[in-house]
Amino acid sequence: MRSRAIAVISAVLLLSVLATSSYAHDAGKGRSNPPPQAAQAREFDNVVAANANQSSNAPRSHAPCIRGMAAKTFPCSGVDMMSHLTLDDLGLSFANDIWGWTDRRTGNEYALIGGIEGTVFVDISDPKRPDVIGSLPTHSTAGGQFWRDIKIYAHHAYIVSENDDHGMQVFDLTELRGVRGEPVTFDETALYDDIDHAHNVNINTDTGFAYVIGSDTCDGGLHMVDLQDPTDPTFAGCFSEHGYIHDTQCEIYTGPDVAHRGREICFSSAATFNDFSPEGIVNSVSIVDVTDKSHPVALSRFEYPLDGYSHQGWLTPNQRYFLHNDELDEIFHEVSTTTRIFDVRDLDNPRLAGTTDNGNTSIGHNLYTEDDRAYASNYTSGLRIFDTSRVAAGELPEVGYFDLYPENDNATFEGGTWSNYPYYEQKVVAVSSIDRGLFVLKPRGRVGS
Repeated sequence: MRSRAIAVISAVLLLSVLATSSYAHDAGKGRSNPPPQAAQAREFDNVVAANANQSSNAPRSHAPCIRGMAAKTFPCSGVDMMSHLTLDDLGLSFANDIWGWTDRRTGNEYALIGGIEGTVFVDISDPKRPDVIGSLPTHSTAGGQFWRDIKIYAHHAYIVSENDDHGMQVFDLTELRGVRGEPVTFDETALYDDIDHAHNVNINTDTGFAYVIGSDTCDGGLHMVDLQDPTDPTFAGCFSEHGYIHDTQCEIYTGPDVAHRGREICFSSAATFNDFSPEGIVNSVSIVDVTDKSHPVALSRFEYPLDGYSHQGWLTPNQRYFLHNDELDEIFHEVSTTTRIFDVRDLDNPRLAGTTDNGNTSIGHNLYTEDDRAYASNYTSGLRIFDTSRVAAGELPEVGYFDLYPENDNATFEGGTWSNYPYYEQKVVAVSSIDRGLFVLKPRGRVGS
């Protein structure tokens, strides 16, 4: 059963952001016999794609952050631009999610960036000279929205989309080795077709299971897939008790709650829709034990106040706290860009330990943690880097940033960064810009250490 989120978000847009130039993300959260608002949401989608800055106004080469600006264009602090590829360079008309891969045999590092047309593979081993290796076309262009999400297991990329009849593409990344010259158009290695479409996917690389979410199965909840044979994924189980799940992180638990150590736990951003209004969306953080895929166990579900749309979050490395983004609170409640800090030291009784903001006005989106840093992609205000060392005190001070959308910091979806990948060995961060393409950034010194 497809989520009704498209209608909710469409109605919100009609009510609250009709004056803005575009709409970018959440119209595509799934459909269930699309209501009239769905067509209106697609119109917003078309505006975003039409406004995409195909050639961009950023240089292609290294642009250090000097006196608060990079290339005299992009506001910044402590973060340098190593390189930039436009949408034209990538062969895309709209960019969305991004992930990364380090080839352990060759040492080469790659950015995998999604868009309307498919997934593009970029070698960023020399971060100042990125090389577009090629692309994997979308499996389907039928219906739905063009959101795409990518994760990796055992040198294979797993790619989902909200296009109808897309399934989950499997691509063997070792095919990128040795490719030189003009970009290559690759074929998918395999296809998992137990789903029609999906919004997102998470993979626990320690266990070899994928968690497809926002699909047409499991009521939009966790659709679990066994990847032990990477090119022959098999269905493993469902969890639908906590409603539609927009994003999740599933890990072997090593945190302080001894009763659950060694179990496989999913921490999810979930939502239930009662009607097409801000008050009709019940937002929560969901914690589920998925060790036994045939019998997942709900541990807790925390509904939080001053909500908009429970979007995404990531654990701190010690698994004591879950940092969470709500995608619509900045619109519904006119708050500054807000990150919620959930104390998850007791998995059966999580609590909201605090909220923090950086005084900015843009909409928060994807956030990932590494060591004592959190790397947040906030649409119109770019990549923001937070110090998580004082998270227990409810503090996430901002220690660096690079604004990929200098036009404004409005609480709109008109442009800017969708996501980022901060896990490269060379300590760069690959960032996707929906209207400008791919940026390879490098935090300076302690900012990103």
